[in-house]
Amino acid sequence: MSKIAIIGATGRAGGQLLEEALRRGHSVTAIARDTSKIGARTGVVSKNVDVLGSAALQAAVAGHDVVITAAHFASVPASAIVGPVKQAGVKRLLVVGGAGSLLLPDDTRVIDSAGFPAEYKTEASAGAAFLDALRQEQDLDWTFVSPSAEFVEGERSGTFRVGKDHLLVSAEGRSWITFADYAIALIDEVESPKHSRQRYTVGY
Repeated sequence: MSKIAIIGATGRAGGQLLEEALRRGHSVTAIARDTSKIGARTGVVSKNVDVLGSAALQAAVAGHDVVITAAHFASVPASAIVGPVKQAGVKRLLVVGGAGSLLLPDDTRVIDSAGFPAEYKTEASAGAAFLDALRQEQDLDWTFVSPSAEFVEGERSGTFRVGKDHLLVSAEGRSWITFADYAIALIDEVESPKHSRQRYTVGY
């Protein structure tokens, strides 16, 4: 059993990560600006924290085996997470990444493709910058887990593929993963690390 702190635990990805971690018997600290919707849960300690407050976040994550961040990149840059996690003495950071920085077959980035939706560009660009910052990080044991292009509600099937830096596309031409199956992949990495200081991706 690990002590896991989840930043952004009330979001769609964070909520599924919380459920998956509890399903496997881990102890979870749920961190968000307002954790009231989580309610009283066995195995969960909820902490209301503004993650841009460095001292408060450092105090909230101290004593954990691993921190997972599912915060939005456009509002929470890498420095806001990496600094407090390191100062708290936590060695491992797993990041709910984005698909924009993944590569297409010609090795260009998804975000740079002609059809990339304009409304997602700010968040995707910030996600790519977050990954770039991690790749410069000398001390932290980090992993950046990119979902497929469509990150959606759906069933927990437990069946998916794992890739590295290239976008995964199904035989039907769709690139997608449910929040529930993504959560399985990420908590698998918590339990059995295989991608230390790397990015990887999951999809069908």
